[in-house]
Amino acid sequence: MTVITGLSGNEIYCLRRQGLKPGDLVIGNSVIALGLVRSLISGFRTLVGGEVHPITSLIHEGRARAYRRLEREAGQRGGVGITGVANELIFQGTNVEFLAIGSCLHRVDGSTDDVLAFSSSADGQALYCQLDCGFRPLKFVFGNVAYAVGLGGGLLGSLRSLVRGEVVEFSRLFNTIRHLALERIQAEAIAVGANAVVGIRTTILPFVGLQEMVMIGTASHHPALAAAYSETPITSDLTNEEMWNLIDEGLMPVQLVLGVSVYSLGLVGGLTAFFKSFVRGEIRELTTLIYAAREQALRHIEVDARRCGADQVVGIKTYVYNLGGGIVEFLAIGTAVKAMPGVGTHSGQLLPQAVIRDQDTFINTAQSSSSAPLNQPTNARGLLGSVGLLFAIVAWIVYVVVVISR
Repeated sequence: MTVITGLSGNEIYCLRRQGLKPGDLVIGNSVIALGLVRSLISGFRTLVGGEVHPITSLIHEGRARAYRRLEREAGQRGGVGITGVANELIFQGTNVEFLAIGSCLHRVDGSTDDVLAFSSSADGQALYCQLDCGFRPLKFVFGNVAYAVGLGGGLLGSLRSLVRGEVVEFSRLFNTIRHLALERIQAEAIAVGANAVVGIRTTILPFVGLQEMVMIGTASHHPALAAAYSETPITSDLTNEEMWNLIDEGLMPVQLVLGVSVYSLGLVGGLTAFFKSFVRGEIRELTTLIYAAREQALRHIEVDARRCGADQVVGIKTYVYNLGGGIVEFLAIGTAVKAMPGVGTHSGQLLPQAVIRDQDTFINTAQSSSSAPLNQPTNARGLLGSVGLLFAIVAWIVYVVVVISR
């Protein structure tokens, strides 16, 4: 029978070194009406800001339903595992489709299990790295939170944005949302007996006037981890190739760490920066604001890393989002690691085929895709940008009135 797989040549090469061979592409989906989604969105929660629980639950169930159908199809095809599991949202007119897709795997020796042994968000090359690091993949897992930026903590947060400095209400809101997704992916891992979630990818997606933050990864088990990690699994957003190199050096990832700070230029600072933008030279108000936001976000990371007993934090990535009206969000994310006895890789050297990236050979520039794959982050703006713009307009009117009155 002809095998139709989504695996590339490099992936097939790597997986054969782990005793696995390709099976068919498998798919699961679920479609819901957007009218149902809109009826669940509470105007009050949208104004106040924060998680919109009914939407979080609806999206979670849609993703989970699509995944269960993917899993069932792989079992019907006699697969022992699924690799490269992705879970996408595709807007189809007035409906939204939750789509799960991956590639079935079989053992090279032809042996089978009574049930599907594992599923993984890792592609074939990344799965090779996981296995060579000593991780036993168990299940594709995800954690999500749907939220409204709203007025960023209510009227108090909006008023605080008129004053230069950190808008604590905004920072608290964003930090809570980011950590909720992490806690939920850990909970899914605990439910399947894992002590680690590796290869985590984080995405922020627009969803019918809201935002969804979703983390996907592979719940796994590593024999060298202490029993305590069964209750609080390690989390890592390192690529599996990066993780292989660190584990080869005796370093184990222990926690995905992130910090968020939201700062405002304030009414006066915003006006000053606005007029200075017409003159050549440094806008010191913006320079110092972004620097302060960065320092605060990194301090959050340092606290998280110290709390989990890490030796260092690696792979830090930083993102600055202009939310409008002189309000800036600074996000820092990385993985805390520590030296552990008994940690190492099975192979002395990573295969070249495990690090060669596949190139797209089909490119369509005639139309844009309506899908939103999980490995392509989007900017988190939402309603907060509109609120910031409103404050900028008000500030401009105030300035004009003051000048005229003189």
